[in-house]
Amino acid sequence: MINIKNAWERVQLARDPARAYTLDYISMVFDEFLELHGDRYFGDDGAVIGGIALLDDTYVTVIGHQKGRNIRQNIKRNFGMASPEGYRKGLRLMKQAEKFGRPIVCFIDTPGAFCGIEAEERGQGEAIANILYEMSDIKVPILSIIIGEGGSGGALAFGVANEVWMLENSIYSILSPEGFASILWKDSTRASEAAEIMKITAQDLLESGIVDKTISESESSETGDYSDVGNQLKIGIRDFIKKYKNISADKITEERYERFRKM
Repeated sequence: MINIKNAWERVQLARDPARAYTLDYISMVFDEFLELHGDRYFGDDGAVIGGIALLDDTYVTVIGHQKGRNIRQNIKRNFGMASPEGYRKGLRLMKQAEKFGRPIVCFIDTPGAFCGIEAEERGQGEAIANILYEMSDIKVPILSIIIGEGGSGGALAFGVANEVWMLENSIYSILSPEGFASILWKDSTRASEAAEIMKITAQDLLESGIVDKTISESESSETGDYSDVGNQLKIGIRDFIKKYKNISADKITEERYERFRKM
């Protein structure tokens, strides 16, 4: 078994290209999945995938960041860094889920929102602000699961949920440890030190109440097989859907509001 000693080692594991990504977990957790495309404004962002999935007899809307495993895939997926149309696509699917009463599951795995000039020209800041605003009032339950990197506003844009879970070796932070070290000490090589100070690991954030649950990766860390994590998520998502099945829309939004209000 891999012996994890510190936060920096978890950062490296969160970024490991051998980790399971959103599409991997969708295939493990759900019985069927129909991907939907486009934001109805500009185009389709490959960094964000979304659609309708079936779990047992329940239809669910699934949205998540998607990274690539090689150069060609990462060009298509932009290394999981979404542009404005990615967040607008995500919001479009959330509003669709609300209309048809489907629970929403978000998989978060991004170093951050794309910061290129073209993203700014198309309204990156507005797109993120709008999805945060709209998610707070969605009338169906939302579950967000951080499966790798949870970086900055790019991650938070899919994180306004009734419950937020983290995989054991994932991270969630306002910026990267390298960025933190560059700002605080003008020295990005101190990233490992920054990772400890920032308290960005699943255990740190569970203790502080930022996340509600952590998912063990002990077997996956040893074997590289993430099917055990997929099984845990499948059971957990079933329980989440059952928990909120008979809760009113007003209560769902109230709980979400209170969750973030207390932080």
